[in-house]
Amino acid sequence: MQIGIIGTGMVGAAAAFALASEGSAEKLILIDANKERAIAEAMDISHATPFTFGAKVIAGDYKDLSEAGIIFITAGANQKPGETRLDLLEKNVAIFKSIIPEVVKYAPNAILVIAANPVDIMTEVTLKLSGFPKNRVFGTGTVLDSARFRSILGRHLGVSPKSIHANVIGEHGDSEVLLWSSAVAGTSCVERFAKECDVVLDDVIKGSIDNEVRNAAYTIIKGKGSTYYGIAAATQYILSSIISDKHAILTVSSHHDEGIGGHNNICYSMPSIVSKNGVERALMPSMCDSERQALEKSAATLAEYTEKALAML
Repeated sequence: MQIGIIGTGMVGAAAAFALASEGSAEKLILIDANKERAIAEAMDISHATPFTFGAKVIAGDYKDLSEAGIIFITAGANQKPGETRLDLLEKNVAIFKSIIPEVVKYAPNAILVIAANPVDIMTEVTLKLSGFPKNRVFGTGTVLDSARFRSILGRHLGVSPKSIHANVIGEHGDSEVLLWSSAVAGTSCVERFAKECDVVLDDVIKGSIDNEVRNAAYTIIKGKGSTYYGIAAATQYILSSIISDKHAILTVSSHHDEGIGGHNNICYSMPSIVSKNGVERALMPSMCDSERQALEKSAATLAEYTEKALAML
């Protein structure tokens, strides 16, 4: 399958390299407002393909997307130290107003996967600008946040993060919700597992893990300017799930006609089945009362800013 990548900054380039290395994509088309940057990234990644799976990597224009089955959109303003993802809203809505019509013109049947922040709101903006069915427009959501949760929790429990099943839902941002009540290590809930292994997992430790997950991006941005490896790996896994029709359950951000807490017609992350058709369906996870209340607050935040974003169109 051919994949278009719009935006060849650190996230777009890292995602392109991950996809070229993984081997499921037949061809990658890199597009950027800075054409020279796109050409340079395509060249650099192409020079690595003799050591990987040999995907063709080119720099192109929107017209080159006519055979692309997936368009990954990461173009937009970068989050700066001290900025929240919501601070990027006005700048990125303006950028998407120029990008999405071109994508629709040349790739009317593609699946659109959004990574630009604030990703939940930009996914809803893309849905409105494109007119595509909602299964074919979704964001990377909290797939990375869930991976951070599993990584940090696995480190604390002393087990592989691949043996941890724990999800983050809601906004990809400050109001995200860590689902402790359904977190599992192996086949046991994490509390039982921790007790059996003599590992402390009390409210103080949970709070520390929650803080590390929730603020990971801020810590990374402060240290090196931007995050890209984690989201590149998350993107590669999402896109390969589409290409291979895996029916993987991933916490992507998609449109909900009837949202939580009465906040309807917004995008947020829930465990969802992802296949060659895009998002097959979103699933309702088990939640305790406090988690549900936190999700309702997250949805309220997204509803407020989504309304502002749609008013800019």
